Amino acid sequence: MLKLSRGVDQDRAAAAGGLQQIAFARGAAAAAQPSRLPTLVATAATVAVLYFARDVFLPLAIAILLTFALAPLVSRLRRVGCPRSVAVVGTVTTAFLFLSAFGAVIAMQVSEVAQNLPTYQYNIVEKVRTLKETGSESQILERIGRVIERISTEISRPEPEVRASPEPAPETQPLLVEIFSPQRPVETLKNIINPLLGPLATTGLVIVVVIFMLFEREELRDRFIRLVGYGDLHRTTEALQDAGARVGRYLLMQLVVNITYGIPLAIGLSLLGIPNAVLWGMLAIVLRFVPYIGPVIAAALPLFLAFAAAPGWSLLVWTAALFIVLELVSNNVVEPWLYGSRTGLSPLAIIVAAIFWAWLWGPVGLVLSTPLTVCLVVLGRHVPQFEFLEILLGNEPVLDPKERLYQRLLAGDPDEATDNAEDMLEEKYLVEFYDTVAIPALLLAERDRARGALTNAQAAQIAQSANTLIANLEEIAGEEEGEEETGAQAQETGDDDADEYDLPLGDGKSVLCVGGRSDLDDVAASMLAQTLWIQGAEAAHAGHDVLKAGNIKALKLEGRNAVVLSVLDRDFMRHAKFTVRRLKRMAPAARIGIVLWQEDGRPDTAERDQLVESLQADFVVFGMGDAVREALSDELPRSLKLAHPKIAPGYAMRRSKRADRESTVKAD
Repeated sequence: MLKLSRGVDQDRAAAAGGLQQIAFARGAAAAAQPSRLPTLVATAATVAVLYFARDVFLPLAIAILLTFALAPLVSRLRRVGCPRSVAVVGTVTTAFLFLSAFGAVIAMQVSEVAQNLPTYQYNIVEKVRTLKETGSESQILERIGRVIERISTEISRPEPEVRASPEPAPETQPLLVEIFSPQRPVETLKNIINPLLGPLATTGLVIVVVIFMLFEREELRDRFIRLVGYGDLHRTTEALQDAGARVGRYLLMQLVVNITYGIPLAIGLSLLGIPNAVLWGMLAIVLRFVPYIGPVIAAALPLFLAFAAAPGWSLLVWTAALFIVLELVSNNVVEPWLYGSRTGLSPLAIIVAAIFWAWLWGPVGLVLSTPLTVCLVVLGRHVPQFEFLEILLGNEPVLDPKERLYQRLLAGDPDEATDNAEDMLEEKYLVEFYDTVAIPALLLAERDRARGALTNAQAAQIAQSANTLIANLEEIAGEEEGEEETGAQAQETGDDDADEYDLPLGDGKSVLCVGGRSDLDDVAASMLAQTLWIQGAEAAHAGHDVLKAGNIKALKLEGRNAVVLSVLDRDFMRHAKFTVRRLKRMAPAARIGIVLWQEDGRPDTAERDQLVESLQADFVVFGMGDAVREALSDELPRSLKLAHPKIAPGYAMRRSKRADRESTVKAD
């Protein structure tokens, strides 16, 4: 009893120590994971500072972006041999003179349009009357007008008042009299100058900041590196170069795209007879810096003028056609040719960024939204604390193809998984898709199942969705099976991927693919069978249940050239020897092999040969291509080596005595 109690106490102590180790490990893992709370708090504080101090940060943001845009020109002038002061001052002066002239032309054109608007009143009234007469034939507009009139009359009707007793007459209120005195010339001049002081001061501040930033660009870069990235010079330098290259290229290419859009627009509107065509072309150049919304605004104003300037409808139709043609050419030819989507932003991120910066800094923030967001994405790419910015705003896929496929299979959505697979199959063959995407996705599922993160029901759902995916891809498999000259064309082009998946033909061969121990193994066996069928072999697949002791004898192995066991779990290899022996006894003329699916870390040739010897299999492979080659190989199967178990001591003597007794009994 004393020994028993001591043993129980020892077990309890060991269990308590194990629990303490587990708790310590969990605490260490939790401590190792960085908290997101400080980053979120810092982000919220930064947004608040940018909002409330926008009068300070807005000129600085404009100056920084202009510095990014003008820095390549200054560098080019410096390489030519121009002094730094001349290059900087000359570039900034030329840029702001051009912007000032641009703004002056727009202001004059706008004033001219404002003066001519009363002349378009007659055309507008006539077209509205025409529309009203057209609608009166069907009485649609008339009915709508009546309904609106009745609703407005009912709303404006005063409620009847119930008077219990006569009220006294209201007292007369004195009239308010306001005395206006003519303004003095000084006050008039002050009223004119005061609204202009803010923009002029901002412009002067921007010019000064741009000049000093261009003068001290290298020193500012060194100070930034010393402040935030002195411990990792390589990453900080790469971040600065990436941000400068992306923002500068975006601004330059967007300016070129807008000019190639605005000049033809001005010429086309002038030929059509639209008044102030130069104004609309220049506004289009500016407004197209605003993503998605700018082109719409740039087209709405000329369309309204076309509606008002001519009595007919042909001018409006031709103007709309001009905008449609220019948008198609610019979006599908000019933009992909010049810069495409090299900003690194997703379309949804561009829209969200435009809304955010417009709320933060108004119309100017709307124009600056894309380059500022590009800077944030670069920050998230090179600074680990802000990695979430690149994940949310970037256009790079955040999941690998195998992870995306696994997520779709886990969600029970084989249709979207099929769509993604068809997109990838436009550039690769089905065998390559299975080997590099589908099988690795099944390996992810098998790892989750092995560590207990995946339940049996979820594993069954993944297998069902994967089988649906295989069935959906059967048509593509049939198309590849019908391509007779694929191998010859691949050899002529010399493609490395084509050489890797240059598989032999399987005409006249019969192969059975069997799952190892789970439903996921059955799915991998189905993929292998479909690939063998594409190569022309008679391929079939069976589930892992047929390998059980009571079912394996029912397997039809007559005429099979090979039997391949599909295994995702490496632990199955402990019991694979017995399965291989049974199959070899049942089908001595067939090659029996195992494909142990692995994405990386595949054993070398010596380890594979040792594994083949220990299992007594004809082959052991680790990928789709090798599995197809071995299954369709013409090599003869290996003979089965019979095991010689050790005989227990005294067993032979007892066996001889038993034989002697049996012989004596027979003699009697």
